[in-house]
Amino acid sequence: MITTSKAERLFLRADAIMERRANGFAMPVLEHLALRGYAQAMLELARWDTRSGDPRAIGRICDTRSPAALMRLAHRLGDITAAQNLAMTLFHAGDLAGYRHWLRRAARAGDAEAGAELRRFEVRQPFSLARRIGRIRPLRRSERRAYQS
Repeated sequence: MITTSKAERLFLRADAIMERRANGFAMPVLEHLALRGYAQAMLELARWDTRSGDPRAIGRICDTRSPAALMRLAHRLGDITAAQNLAMTLFHAGDLAGYRHWLRRAARAGDAEAGAELRRFEVRQPFSLARRIGRIRPLRRSERRAYQS
């Protein structure tokens, strides 16, 4: 039997609400969890706030309610994916220095994918969001096979 904490159960409930598998309001639950230091809730709130794609929506790290501050705090709490999330968010905002800085921090935290991305550090990406900032590149053969599967 797998035991889960109250915070995990609340997060799963909020996730079910956001995916329309349950009734209720997810934002108050996520804010409650984020205020109590639950890193996954912080990342979900940050993702929710930056979904518009506006580079100004990221905010500043010194503003505690901004998505950038939430991702940084989740990273400091030990979530190894938070630094890479912040790096990719900064890339899509056009901040390449911040992108490289947070990739380095993600690699130091133990994220193998971020380490590989840092070794081949690319300022162009094959994602459609990169087109908006003029940093698109075509897919490589190896990537084409991976996306077709």
